[in-house]
Amino acid sequence: MTTAATVARATAPGRRSHAIAPHTRGRPWTFYVLLGLFVFYVMALYGPMLCIYILSFQDVRGGLVFPMKGLSLHWFVDLFTQVRTGDVKGGFDRSISLAILVTVITVVVSFLAGLAFKRRFWGDTFVFYLMIGSLVAPGLVLGIGTGLLFTFLGVEAHWYTSAVGAQLSWTLPFGVLVMFAVMSRFDNAWEEAAYDLGATRAQTIRLVVIPILAPGIVAVALFGFTLSYDEFARTLQTAGSLNTLPLEIWSMTLNVTSPSLYALGTVTTIISFLIIGICLGTIVLIQRRRAERIAVH
Repeated sequence: MTTAATVARATAPGRRSHAIAPHTRGRPWTFYVLLGLFVFYVMALYGPMLCIYILSFQDVRGGLVFPMKGLSLHWFVDLFTQVRTGDVKGGFDRSISLAILVTVITVVVSFLAGLAFKRRFWGDTFVFYLMIGSLVAPGLVLGIGTGLLFTFLGVEAHWYTSAVGAQLSWTLPFGVLVMFAVMSRFDNAWEEAAYDLGATRAQTIRLVVIPILAPGIVAVALFGFTLSYDEFARTLQTAGSLNTLPLEIWSMTLNVTSPSLYALGTVTTIISFLIIGICLGTIVLIQRRRAERIAVH
């Protein structure tokens, strides 16, 4: 019997309902076991965070544990009035500034590395593994090494000097890997078409390459910002005397025993989700505009 006859018999009206009939019996017991494991995993992952978010709205009479004693924004006010909680505002400003600086450097270097590796060069494999090797080294050890190197060079440890170098050893490998994935889907015919129309190398990069790779560039920026904003191990020995926000939170755990710490966790989480939402919205906007341009042409 030919393949066409077999397909015709399988799709005949009398046989179709039997071929695609849904499974009407109950689910096997393994399904419920796996479902229970998944629910437990989700609860273990998000349960502690939800407890912190809820307890941050504790009344002034409340403490660090349940049951709650009323609802209030007291601990958020106490957090920003700097009465007992430390230099939260200064730590936040330094973390944002450091994250922006690291993000800009990560995006530029990752983009240039993507262009270089797309053309390939002698020793590129060694350079690639040398760059990725920093992901294997423990963050705290690498931070100590970075601090010692800057001290040997006579540069004072500060959040905008040695901390930038330590965090780039963490953000650059991720940025380069993302850029490589984006570059692998880039069609060289677009560049060749621009050259045929008389565009220079700089014009091709500015008018063709960057707009096409814009979603990937935004993704690299998102990686760089979030990894830098939340980095602790590589910043501990390189930030100098002024703490970033993760270091300030760590110091608060040593001397603050109030829900202000939970309020700080809630605020930083909201800021992180806002930044992620802005980046994802930018990617969607870029993709929509690109689709509109294709539809017009």
